[in-house]
Amino acid sequence: MRPANMPPSRMANIASQKKRIARSERERTENRRVTTIVKTRFRRLEQAVAAGDADAADTAHQALVSRVDKAVQAGALHPNNGARKKSRAARLRASIS
Repeated sequence: MRPANMPPSRMANIASQKKRIARSERERTENRRVTTIVKTRFRRLEQAVAAGDADAADTAHQALVSRVDKAVQAGALHPNNGARKKSRAARLRASIS
């Protein structure tokens, strides 16, 4: 899916390139789905910390770390990006104690 403001591109003529374009699109949508889930989990952790709910923050932190690890394993996130997100989440979680 290309944004509406981008001009239409020419479709490839070579069969293998058509397959590659289709595969890239499938991979992109799957990576977007995974990274969106990670962002949602981070927002839930931020909300729990803002509310001062330690139990909810623990649960949200655990869910976030699990999702980040899965995203890194799937290749949707770079390992350093995943480590940075987990570090920020741990600092955020520690701030409520």
